[in-house]
Amino acid sequence: MWKILDDLWCPTSNDSGFVSLGVAENSLMHEELSEHVHEKLDLSHHAFTYGDGSTGSKRLKIAMAKFLNDNFDPLTGVAPSHITVTNGCSSALEHISWAIANPGDGFLLGRPFYGTFIPDLSFRTGAKVIPVSFGDVDPLSLEAVDMYENALIAARGDGQRIAGIVLCNPHNPLGRCYAPEVLLLVMQLCQEYDIHLISDEIYALSVWENIVDKQPAAVPFQSCLALDTNGSVDRSRIHVVWGMSKDFGANGLRLGAIISQANPSLHAALVPVALYSSVSSISDHAAANILEDTAWVRAYTCENRRRLSERYGFTAGWARDNGITYAPGVNAAFFLWVDLGSAYQSRHPEVKIECVDSEVMHALLGEKVFLASGKQFGSERPGWFRIVFAHDVDYLRRGLERVLQALG
Repeated sequence: MWKILDDLWCPTSNDSGFVSLGVAENSLMHEELSEHVHEKLDLSHHAFTYGDGSTGSKRLKIAMAKFLNDNFDPLTGVAPSHITVTNGCSSALEHISWAIANPGDGFLLGRPFYGTFIPDLSFRTGAKVIPVSFGDVDPLSLEAVDMYENALIAARGDGQRIAGIVLCNPHNPLGRCYAPEVLLLVMQLCQEYDIHLISDEIYALSVWENIVDKQPAAVPFQSCLALDTNGSVDRSRIHVVWGMSKDFGANGLRLGAIISQANPSLHAALVPVALYSSVSSISDHAAANILEDTAWVRAYTCENRRRLSERYGFTAGWARDNGITYAPGVNAAFFLWVDLGSAYQSRHPEVKIECVDSEVMHALLGEKVFLASGKQFGSERPGWFRIVFAHDVDYLRRGLERVLQALG
């Protein structure tokens, strides 16, 4: 991916570069974001110091707590003390892994999954990621919770300690939301087996109306913070991750957060290690400016949702017009999950293909277009890829044209 980012297509300066529809970035609102950041920046001298410490400024935590209370509908109000700020959600996930798992402990992760979860959770902490397969069962269904339990029991039977379950809600790469009854059942599973739940909710405000796919009906987003557990789950086990990257199209700010409302020892444990993940004071300041501006946030997220819905319709229409199967029922994030393997094979019936994922990826890169491969996302079915559609329509159109060229 880093080689791709170093050689991106530009119509004026790099016409031979790659069109990237593979990185989860949202550029649809960059003009509005840039205008707000520049208008409000007004840095004080305090921004050039170490600030209030390594886990986020007091001001930012207050602003983020209010933002979460306004937009996540928490059962119990989020307080600044419930928040640890990090330089991105990868750091947040790594810190939670470090804090709740010993080296060798495992995290259950349902397939398909966001590929970078594996290094986030395991590379430096020594923990393990154990993918959970679902077969023909919907990964976001009540029936899927049984699969998590079966995987947990099997792991323990092999002597593998399990520290927790990791969910992405809304889901990356499927672009759907977990129903509250599924989340509650997962929480009950965590309680029964004395493990933690990490809920990555980085796409929480990027939920939009799907006016293209009438079936299946899309599930609205509901945060783990909002669920009434009726005393059946110890909320010290529940950890939510959120950041500025996706909902505000601000990957480059490098600002994420751990929201854990009933586990002060977790936040205390993270203070020393947060030295290595502290947010730039300028990013901290810019994020606080944004989150404090409630009216602007409301207008921004509303328009962002409208544009995401429109781009989804454009991309889903492209898939239908070209006989490409895609996963319907999407209503969140920036993705179309598409079966390019079947489309490629139908166009090349004479070719003997050993690995369709590699074959299609080779063809895509040959046409200078980059998509995320389902093979890297733990897809149980070969040939599936993730198309990111949150781009200027001309850039998106060019990328989709190159995908068709690659399919032949």
